Amino acid sequence: MRLSVLDTSPIVQGSTPGQALRNTVDLAQLADALGFHRYWVPEHHGMRGVASSAPAVVVGHLANLTRHLRVGAGGVLLPNHAPIVVAEQFGTLAAFHPGRIDLGIGRAPGGAPHAVAVVRPERERTAKPFAQQLDELRSFLHPAEDAPVKAIPVLGGNVPDLWLLGSSATSAELAGELGLSYAFAHHLNPAEAGRALRAYRANFRPSGYATEPTSLVSVSVIAADTDERAEWLAGSTRLKVLSRLRGKRIQLPSPEDAAAYPYTDDDRATIATRSDRVLTGGPGKVAKLLRELVEETGTGEVMVTTPVHHHADRRHSYEIIAALVQQ
Repeated sequence: MRLSVLDTSPIVQGSTPGQALRNTVDLAQLADALGFHRYWVPEHHGMRGVASSAPAVVVGHLANLTRHLRVGAGGVLLPNHAPIVVAEQFGTLAAFHPGRIDLGIGRAPGGAPHAVAVVRPERERTAKPFAQQLDELRSFLHPAEDAPVKAIPVLGGNVPDLWLLGSSATSAELAGELGLSYAFAHHLNPAEAGRALRAYRANFRPSGYATEPTSLVSVSVIAADTDERAEWLAGSTRLKVLSRLRGKRIQLPSPEDAAAYPYTDDDRATIATRSDRVLTGGPGKVAKLLRELVEETGTGEVMVTTPVHHHADRRHSYEIIAALVQQ
């Protein structure tokens, strides 16, 4: 099984965007040393808890500072951009770093409506159906000889690996029909994971992008030396989710603050309904949960995101997971 990383560059309570991005560099270099396969960063806008807003910039920086990792966007939100610009950016990255660049494409807005409207007005985002925008991007990545306009940096084979991102069977079917590699967001919709991956394989048609079904599943994992320690660390993300559901958006709090929060019985019941979104435990429990995920989805690659407050705890979680996979 391949093991990879999804990193949002989280800005936790008490931190800054600059520190969050420096932590991303540090974590990428650790992942490179631990033998992880790829490292992806997303596109979000106007979120005070997320520093990853410009994936092409971050990807280039991380590729410069690592040696073995595939580095990519997980993903570029295509409705926010002109397809030719995305092809030019990632063609340039592929030219600088041959064989190491991934381009994951999503359709989500990537932020609150008022923030996304500043990135690109709604009328421009929706002027063409997503499938048509994706077709345009593919035409720029692999241009016809007589194409009137070409994304020049991709010429000569400077093409990133193209992935379609999603969290539903609909996106899985589209990825299969187009013959694209597919990344499913288990951390957003765990209940749909098995069905989506089956739909992807059932609808897959070989293409110039992938000759056989190729998938990964991104999943939230908090690993620690003991189950009790992992549960304590998970208090941070549980309080953040609870606050969002109660109409208040907060940055990821410390586990100390989460433990001191005066939860009601209703709060605890709400948290329990979402506990399957983060695989939490010591080495033995996490190994069991990851095996079950792979068996359920049939994927050959798990991409881990770890929502904990202290960077040292996040590093240690990845060290534990890497050791489990090596075993």
